[in-house]
Amino acid sequence: MEEIYQPSPAAEVPQTFEFKGKSSELFGIQLPNWVLTVVTFGVYYPWAKAEKLKYLYQKTEFAGSRFKFHGTGKEMFKGFIKAMLVFAVLYGVLMACVFSGSKGLILGGMFFFYFGLAALIPVAIYGSMRYRLSRTSWRGIHFAFTASLKEIYVTCIKGMFLSIITLGIYSSWFAVALRKKIVGNIRIGNIRFEFDGEGSELFMIHLKGYFLSMFTLGIYLFGYMAELHRFYFNNILIEQNGNYSRLEANVNGAGYFKLLAGNILIVIFTLGLGTPLVTVRTMRYVINNCELFCNLDLENLEQAQTDGIDATMEDVSDILNLDLV
Repeated sequence: MEEIYQPSPAAEVPQTFEFKGKSSELFGIQLPNWVLTVVTFGVYYPWAKAEKLKYLYQKTEFAGSRFKFHGTGKEMFKGFIKAMLVFAVLYGVLMACVFSGSKGLILGGMFFFYFGLAALIPVAIYGSMRYRLSRTSWRGIHFAFTASLKEIYVTCIKGMFLSIITLGIYSSWFAVALRKKIVGNIRIGNIRFEFDGEGSELFMIHLKGYFLSMFTLGIYLFGYMAELHRFYFNNILIEQNGNYSRLEANVNGAGYFKLLAGNILIVIFTLGLGTPLVTVRTMRYVINNCELFCNLDLENLEQAQTDGIDATMEDVSDILNLDLV
């Protein structure tokens, strides 16, 4: 799809992103959140997560305007409870089978547990994307996610099946197909997103990254991570009225080494209390090194429908550690 990207003369000057958060401010938010989460045995976690997201969004700027996160701790708490009930059922069935002492029941319980987790992945992707985007706005216009749960399930089932029978070889194509389905259903007003990366390109990045990291005793690992970063960002297209724009991430191996080495040292020497600084450093590196070569009519945006979307699968995606976009 490279041929469809035709920037206009206005795109010669890119629009930049900027993260303006400070570690001291984030620490002031997270410290009481940590304490409250501990003393409430985790019950306060949804409110803590909502406060952190609101801060990070409000400190992210594009074209002179900040993003906003409108989700609430109450919404996330309801979703958190539902998510915990789902996992409690899966784990409860597994434990009941284990304590039965029957090998047949134990195998059946394990199958039920892992099949249940696999079946939750598409639901978690769908629910999390719908909720997170519906609660995200820029200049008062909310984002939206337009894919159906059926579409996500079909993509995941096909990808998982082909990845298994090819002993993992198809996983790069699966990752790209899922990314296309997710990114391709993001909307804000009359602006829509696309992902035009190819599975073969991602496969070669993984292949090169694996062997060069091994042969260089891990030195190339940072270059590998930077190349993956550029692949996932630089293949995002944004279309409005037939005009296409493209994101561009300006990251490299040296930058990744400096970021990750610094983050590890901060966590170690602060005994984990420096995680707000780690978050701010990471956000700055990712966001401040991203540009949008565009010719968008930013005044011609329409409000997306956001009613009736709950946060049920927002925390499931956290628990399953799904990196969605």
